[in-house]
Amino acid sequence: MADKWKGGVIILKPADSNLASKEIPIDTFFHKIVMLRDRLRVMEQKINSSKELAEQDKIDLQQYITRCYGSLTTFNVLFKNNSQQFKGETTSK
Repeated sequence: MADKWKGGVIILKPADSNLASKEIPIDTFFHKIVMLRDRLRVMEQKINSSKELAEQDKIDLQQYITRCYGSLTTFNVLFKNNSQQFKGETTSK
């Protein structure tokens, strides 16, 4: 995680002022994002090594994973190293 975020919080503030805001430690949020990235990578490896899936099925599933990575690029601001960021492409073929 980028040093500037360490020890920080994410504040979720509802539009309705009668409702309470919610604070989440950025460290906790970042950990969940990293775990999601790692699980996507494992899924990707399992798809690539599957002997049961047809090639077209592998391609289709890879495209879904690619779109997931693309959707998660918003969170790249949290990463210290560019190599750890989400890319709108798969990590292996």
